[in-house]
Amino acid sequence: MVFRRVALPLNATPLATIALLTAIGAWNNFFWPFIVLDRQNPTLPVALSLLQSNYFVDYSIVLAGVLLSTIPLIVLFVFAGRQLVSGIMQGAVKG
Repeated sequence: MVFRRVALPLNATPLATIALLTAIGAWNNFFWPFIVLDRQNPTLPVALSLLQSNYFVDYSIVLAGVLLSTIPLIVLFVFAGRQLVSGIMQGAVKG
């Protein structure tokens, strides 16, 4: 009860920051899924690398894939960014 009313509101900004950075790190993880997963079931960064061939890169397809893969991160940052900015502003207030 005390934890929910006192400690959790005070730690909302650090928790939002950790959640945001962890989600971005997991979303952009490339090396381990590239090694472990096969070509039939890749993650988004691995799938973007598979759009390129050895001799020719169609940049319009690759950039469209990059745009589509960044949309969820932008939405996540909009929702978590409000908490992040409000915590920064609370810490910057004098008085």
